[in-house]
Amino acid sequence: PTPVNEPILNYGPGSKERVLLKEALAEARSHQQDIPMYIGGKQIHTTKKGKVVPPHDHQHVLAQYSIGDKTHIQQAIDAALAAKEDWENLSWEHRAAIFLKAADLIAGKYRYKLNAATMLGQSKNAYQAEIDAACELIDFLRFNVSYMSDIYKQQPPVSPRGSWNRVEQRPLEGFVFALTPFNFTAIAANLPASAAMMGNVVVWKPADTQVYAANLLMEIFREAGLPDGVINLVYADGPETGEVIFNHPDFAGIHFTGSTKVFQEIWKTIGTNIHKYKSYPRIVGETGGKDFILVHPSAQTDIACTAIVRGAFEYQGQKCSAASRVYIAESLWPEIKKQMLRDIASFKMGGTEDFSNFINAVIDERSFDKLAKYIDQSKSDKGVEIIAGGNYDKSKGYFIEPTVLVVDDPKYTTMCEELFGPVLTVYVYVDKDFDSILEVIDTTSPYALTGALIAQDRYA
Repeated sequence: PTPVNEPILNYGPGSKERVLLKEALAEARSHQQDIPMYIGGKQIHTTKKGKVVPPHDHQHVLAQYSIGDKTHIQQAIDAALAAKEDWENLSWEHRAAIFLKAADLIAGKYRYKLNAATMLGQSKNAYQAEIDAACELIDFLRFNVSYMSDIYKQQPPVSPRGSWNRVEQRPLEGFVFALTPFNFTAIAANLPASAAMMGNVVVWKPADTQVYAANLLMEIFREAGLPDGVINLVYADGPETGEVIFNHPDFAGIHFTGSTKVFQEIWKTIGTNIHKYKSYPRIVGETGGKDFILVHPSAQTDIACTAIVRGAFEYQGQKCSAASRVYIAESLWPEIKKQMLRDIASFKMGGTEDFSNFINAVIDERSFDKLAKYIDQSKSDKGVEIIAGGNYDKSKGYFIEPTVLVVDDPKYTTMCEELFGPVLTVYVYVDKDFDSILEVIDTTSPYALTGALIAQDRYA
């Protein structure tokens, strides 16, 4: 089927979807789940448990989950390899049908339950959960089936007389390790699902702070007809997991989204162990960013302001694509500053169950403490002015106010390092220095993920 983008529900007051989502939130909070691992289709419970708490209400326990060890990682690999032959020999149309069914389940039966799990477990407001756990994930699954079909269609255009040139796409020779992040339910699902869709078998380890939604995703995949052992969901210590995975001869690839430092260590480990593997593992990853917005003197201030505050503070800035450093023309700064402060002042902060809250909590205490440290340092550093926010409180949830720093030095720490939170740094440049500020942007950070230039002058 030809894929189309899933329509976004708005959850406005009085809407049917708002009522259904509220019911799903209440149901999720009303009882504590016992979340297992899934290995070879079996639910595996252990005596060692971790807790799932809403980041915005960390005294409330949503669930406890079983934590595995090296033995469980080995069992997951064994289960994946045992499922490999039947799965890779299944026609691609049948594999596709399973994930199209999963997309339909998410679009219908499980939409509100999965959004609620994302809102509670990852502290996303209703709109952010809808565009992630529902729409983006549904699009991933449906469009990936279309892309898979396109890949299989790619065949040599010419065959010499007496022969037939053809390309056969085969899964990797071994298992794929999917290591997924906390911030997007859609990415957490897509990393194992896209590999499995192409006939691979997968060991999937989500972030500890995304377990709540990951468990529901696994239930959805199973209901959609995914055979046992194709995707094996494990929760375990990262280094312990890596020790088993990256020393296994059948390790064939990794699909990763997370921090740059972790990915660099993984790449280094795979390189060191390359002689141990039966094949050359595929390494696919997406990591950090230090994303910029450059406001040209010709920019419209209202457009620039919206891009800045929404780009920086949606989902508390916990996106690798979030704006975190802004360069604004001096002539526009007074008006943009006024509009920014007005907009930020309108943001309500609190739990996700109150749909009027635009700002929710950062993901956990470690993130909170790191961000608080940067904010405290900025308060004592010369050449830094905090014009918005600067306060934080973790007594009930891990709340950090949307914070804006204005700096004299374009190479100040928060202009260079990825913070992954609701902290935005602004540098005001002299209009005539526009060309030189491009060089500053390019040399300030090693990251080159996203950036935006806002201007009306197309010849700028």
